[in-house]
Amino acid sequence: MDTTMSSRDLTKSNAIPMAIVAGLFFILGFATWLNGSLMPYLKQIFDLTPFQAALILGNFYIAVTFTAIPSAWVIRKVGYKNGMALAIGGMLLAALLYIPAAETQTFGLFLFAQLCMGIAQTLLQTAVNPYVVRLGPEESAAVRVSIMGILNKSAGVVAPLVFSALIAAQFAGLVGKELTAEEVTMMADSLILPYLGMAAFFGVIALAVKFSPIPELEDGDEETGEQGTVKEALRHPHLVLGVLSLFFYVAAEVIAADTIGAYALSLGVENYSVMTSYTMVCMVVGYVLGIILIPRVISQQKALTFSAVLGILLSLTIVFGSAESTALADALLVPFGGAQLPNSLLLIAVLGLANAIVWPAVWPMALSGLGKLTSVASGLLVMGIAGGAFGPMFWGLLSGSGDAAGQQFGYIVLVPCYLFILYFAVAGHKKRSW
Repeated sequence: MDTTMSSRDLTKSNAIPMAIVAGLFFILGFATWLNGSLMPYLKQIFDLTPFQAALILGNFYIAVTFTAIPSAWVIRKVGYKNGMALAIGGMLLAALLYIPAAETQTFGLFLFAQLCMGIAQTLLQTAVNPYVVRLGPEESAAVRVSIMGILNKSAGVVAPLVFSALIAAQFAGLVGKELTAEEVTMMADSLILPYLGMAAFFGVIALAVKFSPIPELEDGDEETGEQGTVKEALRHPHLVLGVLSLFFYVAAEVIAADTIGAYALSLGVENYSVMTSYTMVCMVVGYVLGIILIPRVISQQKALTFSAVLGILLSLTIVFGSAESTALADALLVPFGGAQLPNSLLLIAVLGLANAIVWPAVWPMALSGLGKLTSVASGLLVMGIAGGAFGPMFWGLLSGSGDAAGQQFGYIVLVPCYLFILYFAVAGHKKRSW
């Protein structure tokens, strides 16, 4: 029996597939934003410099650079549904790698596990993103993408809280202290059961997706030669500039979400492992505002411009402003334990608000007028996620020795990221010839 359906056929019967894919976006977000808690945790276990800690994120995101196109080939061969199941199976195997890494306390093995998790998630990204776009009318695609974004970032709120409750909270008294060999072993071993449970969960989800009623989508671009199409797509400046904008955006997003915990650790904040949740809450708020305001009140181009300007102003204030705590900052931290929250940490979290609209806005602006090139152009845009590998590394390099003042200055790397996004919003998206 042929279960393949066109996008038009799906408009009347897409509720169940959308619910399943929505669950996958939450799982994708949970595994992704767990890095924000894992990075400072491993930094303390292995006594890492900011640059070494940034490699934890780099190995995760660099996978996109060399696996995005092979992932698209895999999806064409096995289909979207099987590709999703295969990707989650890969996440299962990656989760299991964290167990010997923890038992042997081998930093290199943690990096390899991160790389494998990144490869599996690239495959899942390649399957679920175009699936959401095509699972219904084109005119409502932006709404579906925004809803999936809310689920993804909501998982970013939950993941650090779960990590803290299961792992980090029991070692809160060790923040800022030099660890003994016994304490290092205890902290490393605490990762084993959670990642074993995560692997089991991924196994159940992979089977559920495999035997779920998710219909297959027809790929209308199978007859297109990949190499020629890529070359043709690269002739469109607004697409290339869109890819670069997403590269800088993901760099800024990952810096804001995944380095905030390490910076909080350097400031002596005990609940450093939940700091990513602050950034994710701001991103969710930004997504909701986008759904409400765009295009009723503000165009996506103006929203992107506003986001870039806000990002520049926040970044400069983070770097050159005070790191002292305020009454407002303290009050905002009450739900997360009541400890003091320095101004700079609060502003890093607010960067989530500046970042939220960028992804949904850049995609339609970069794909505008591409017609038959939309499929391959989408693959190129996905490769922009590789920015998440390089942004934290440059932040780590600029952080110097890794003390609080050095890490605060490292956020200067955000300024050129938002400047390029501003250029794309104002002029780059209009450019139709080189």
